[in-house]
Amino acid sequence: MRLLIVGTLGGHISAAGQIALNKGAKVSHLDNVEGAMHALRSGQGADLVMIDVAQPVAKLLRAMSQERINTPVVACGLENDSDAAVAAIKAGAKEYIPLPPNAELIAAVLAAVTEEQSSVIFQDPIMGAVLKLADQIAPSDASVLITGESGTGKEVLARYLHEKSKRSDKQFVSVNCAAIPDNLLESELFGHEKGAFTGALARRIGKFEEANGGTLLLDEISEMDIRLQAKLLRAVQEREIDRVGGSQPVKVDIRLLATSNRDLERHVREGNFREDLYFRLNVFNLQLPPLRQRPADIKLLANHFAKKYAEANGVAERPLSDEAIARLQGHHWRGNVRELENTLHRAVLLASGDEIGVDAIILTGEQTTPVAQEAPPLRATPAPQPAAPPTPDTFQPASFDEPETAPAAPATPPTAAAPAQESKAGGDLVGRTVADVEQQLIINTLSHCLGNRTHAANILGISIRTLRNKLKAYSEDGVSVPPPGEADRATV
Repeated sequence: MRLLIVGTLGGHISAAGQIALNKGAKVSHLDNVEGAMHALRSGQGADLVMIDVAQPVAKLLRAMSQERINTPVVACGLENDSDAAVAAIKAGAKEYIPLPPNAELIAAVLAAVTEEQSSVIFQDPIMGAVLKLADQIAPSDASVLITGESGTGKEVLARYLHEKSKRSDKQFVSVNCAAIPDNLLESELFGHEKGAFTGALARRIGKFEEANGGTLLLDEISEMDIRLQAKLLRAVQEREIDRVGGSQPVKVDIRLLATSNRDLERHVREGNFREDLYFRLNVFNLQLPPLRQRPADIKLLANHFAKKYAEANGVAERPLSDEAIARLQGHHWRGNVRELENTLHRAVLLASGDEIGVDAIILTGEQTTPVAQEAPPLRATPAPQPAAPPTPDTFQPASFDEPETAPAAPATPPTAAAPAQESKAGGDLVGRTVADVEQQLIINTLSHCLGNRTHAANILGISIRTLRNKLKAYSEDGVSVPPPGEADRATV
């Protein structure tokens, strides 16, 4: 864990640094934003940036965004400086830590950044066989190609390999090849010299140099443009790279890992991936099984995520009922472990009583809140006869000839009994714009969470900043937006 502290933290720099050191972090300190950006560009790297709110937090976050440096940032300031706290969060800081520093709070923030990065939770023997092979090959420097469906935990396994390797005391650097435009990925990987292209205001060390001595993960490598694959092949073969605009090659010492959720052999046959690069990367292949093929892990992972999100959201930890476990074990899990995690996050927020019941298990594609008003009919038809309400596990699509009548808006905020509305899972969408549907989803989810912006953002899978920007735009357009919940009022 590499922690970069920017500023004096109101005179508490030594205390904060010592707390982090005691928790196993490697701490470096710089006085200002300019120094921090220079360190990040030059390959020093960091897993977390902690900045004094007296520093220009927004300037740092803008600069990091412009240069595609995705390190999370937390702000620190005096307890009574609420305006600075709000400004830092609005600028994009992930968290605000009051000063003087509290050991437990800093430990929790550090843990949140590193949580589960290398911890593989399993019980099923199929997964055990994968981990056994990983343990065998981890101490070597051989390249490893990790394959499997989306959401199976390929990056977690990559971090596991790093932690078990002889390079575990060095940095682990990951770059998502699918998330960076092709014209920027080259400089992201290999770095660039000042003036190499428009916007290259200073030398930037690439991911290969940042990972020097440690492990580099090329995530979703199948998405890399074939023209860039030639330069990557040379880097893999020769263990040297050329910065964009540079004149001298740079030697690097790395262990290379790559992941893909696609069939790379088919990509090779179709001419979309270089065969020589494929064989260089595929010295060892670790194939992660989908969650549906490791049923013994579903209950174990579900209990783990239930505990994790109870702690994260400050709610009481509750066990899963037998019916809830049975519902989880009967699902196909197309999105694998990531889908299961999202499902349990929702369940923790929706559950009531002493346990997480089956009514709180809203599977992907199911509606979590009732529709507040009747969808307009596609054409004039006689009013439909009342029908018996569907059971939570039965999908009944709306008829195009006889559109369903939506229930009247409830007098009180909706509760976790939302699965009864699953028959509406798409019948009222035809003929509407994406923006309109998104607006309804956001407003309904916020109503369901009693106005709590944080919980709503978690359920929707967007940042709190994005949610607030959308709500502001809706309000300006005259849309009625639920007021903030109690937990949000201090920061809105």
